[in-house]
Amino acid sequence: MLLAALQMRSRPSDVAANLDRLDRAAGEAAAGGARLLVTPELGLVGYGTGPDLPLLAEPPDGSLVESVATIARRHSLGIVAGFAERDGDAVYNSALFVAGDSRTVYRKSHLYGPYEKRWFRAAPPSAQLFRHEGLNFGLLICYDIEFPENVRRLAKAGADAVLVPTALPAGGSGDFIAAHMIAVRAFENQVFVAYVDNCGRDGDFAYAGLTRIAAPDGAILAAPSGRDEALLFAPIVPETYARSRAENTYLSDLKA
Repeated sequence: MLLAALQMRSRPSDVAANLDRLDRAAGEAAAGGARLLVTPELGLVGYGTGPDLPLLAEPPDGSLVESVATIARRHSLGIVAGFAERDGDAVYNSALFVAGDSRTVYRKSHLYGPYEKRWFRAAPPSAQLFRHEGLNFGLLICYDIEFPENVRRLAKAGADAVLVPTALPAGGSGDFIAAHMIAVRAFENQVFVAYVDNCGRDGDFAYAGLTRIAAPDGAILAAPSGRDEALLFAPIVPETYARSRAENTYLSDLKA
């Protein structure tokens, strides 16, 4: 299966513009043969939206999610998109998967810094999986992947790939995470990892623009040539890495 990843410059509070960008990227991804498009953390509303986040938050059956579903149907592919999810009085930093009539929502469990902790509620850690094109995909969001237990939980649950919408900040720590941690998470769990970043500026935040798609053997399958918007493609074919799984038997040798 061919995966597409959109490194995107989201517009804070401008949902219509972000949906339009998603629609154009979905068309490009489908034309390139992709069956699944992954986009950044809170890309539909803008990570730096701040006080508008509670106002833009919607439930999974709201108009925003239906708009994403319409785009997915129009281009005949699956989409993973970040949004602010409302559940009663709680607002979650969430990622949505939609394809046809299938929908899955994952809520971020590890909130980063005072900004996220002000606007969102943390969800309990979970192994949220969905099946698409014959493969099992797990969902995490940004900071979640920096805790190895989260990726291991998904790998043990049977994930072939872990999809991670992110808003990695510009700076030395962000560079290190993209350059080293993503490949290690893939290798130590023998899964694909698609780490899909925001780029540019969004409100008070500047992003690293360091999207990475890593294979189970730690190889980087796709990365942007710069730090601006980019649409990347990578094949997700688990059987290609049978030798790597045979040589690196971490999951079967793990002692709980």
